[in-house]
Amino acid sequence: MASFAKLGLNFKVKEVISVADNVATTEQAGIDFLTQTLNYPFWVQTYEDRSKRKNFAGVGYTYDEERDAFIPTKLYNSWILNEETCLWDPPIVKPETYTQNLVDENNNPRPDYYIWNETNQTWDLNE
Repeated sequence: MASFAKLGLNFKVKEVISVADNVATTEQAGIDFLTQTLNYPFWVQTYEDRSKRKNFAGVGYTYDEERDAFIPTKLYNSWILNEETCLWDPPIVKPETYTQNLVDENNNPRPDYYIWNETNQTWDLNE
């Protein structure tokens, strides 16, 4: 299955729709099919494996034509767009500590859980 992002105003992703591979034999074939079937003209193919367009599109993401990339919504004003990944990075690297003795489903140690504090520009340990 090929996936396509339906773009609205300001290139915002409104939804993502799958099209059978035998229909979407090329990106343009998929776009033509969706345009004719759903009577809506603005579609861009998105890739789950991130082989193209940096990120798999999601509702609320923005398609950036210059970067040819899908960029998620910016969660915090202080975060900075990583030009390589087209994801938002915090201004301070998230710490990795193991003070809470957390484990995963295989009983392996898991890092402590931190939450970004935009007001103080810090990572706060969620206790």
